[in-house]
Amino acid sequence: MSKYVKNLIADELKQRFEGVEDAILVNVVGMDANATTRLRKTLREKDAHLLVVKRSLAKRATEGGRLQPLFEKKQGPVAVVWGCEDFVSLAKVVVEIVKSGEFPKLELKGGVMDGDLLTAEQVFEVSKWPNREEQIALLVGQILGPGANLVAQILGPGRTVAGQIKKLVEDKEGDA
Repeated sequence: MSKYVKNLIADELKQRFEGVEDAILVNVVGMDANATTRLRKTLREKDAHLLVVKRSLAKRATEGGRLQPLFEKKQGPVAVVWGCEDFVSLAKVVVEIVKSGEFPKLELKGGVMDGDLLTAEQVFEVSKWPNREEQIALLVGQILGPGANLVAQILGPGRTVAGQIKKLVEDKEGDA
């Protein structure tokens, strides 16, 4: 492949990876076309993308970017998965697909999160973290918790007094 063609491909890859800060590297070598198509469809349904690319071209395209560590020490063709709302969601999707056994030749190689290189084991660990949506739900619960306690403490004595008055009224009505 001529240098001109390599530069054109690297420029195309640079455009595709523009704005991508986190990604996961998988190995799809040995998968037939039908399995690869099903894998891509499964990933698209989860708002993720898969691109098989020559490592040296990907390294050239991501030079100086956050994805650069992903292609430093790898050899041969690699498949890059990116997308989803955040990296944790992406890790959950990829780990779920790998663990499902639907694609036995699919192998998790590693990833890059916030510019830091992760091993396959670290990606498995990240998949156990709460994703952005779950973190927001936890945060909202923590914010609303003290307010709910305060409201309960304010309304509690009033309920007690109201209950006692109601019991007195019922007792008076029962006597009459």
